[in-house]
Amino acid sequence: MTAAVSVPLDGEGFLIDRDEWSEEIAVELAAADEFEMTEQVMGFIREARAMYDADGVVPPIRIFAKKQKVSTKELYGIFKKGPMKLICKWGGLPKPTGCV
Repeated sequence: MTAAVSVPLDGEGFLIDRDEWSEEIAVELAAADEFEMTEQVMGFIREARAMYDADGVVPPIRIFAKKQKVSTKELYGIFKKGPMKLICKWGGLPKPTGCV
């Protein structure tokens, strides 16, 4: 990891206190994973947070991709591995179910 993150994280790098999340924190978390935040990725994070706030659960990748009008293949192309896990990690959301 290259960047220091200014908030407490669990052993996998997820926020311990969801209320500490901000877009600046999202950029820090992505940088710690050696990923440069883009406006597109931040948009995915904002949408995942809105869906979580509305439904109380992290959206499954297929539903999320469909709502974003992208394919799951496109999401994997952007994130390389585990798109929903990274969106949730950087977005201050709980780890998605089904992620190991």
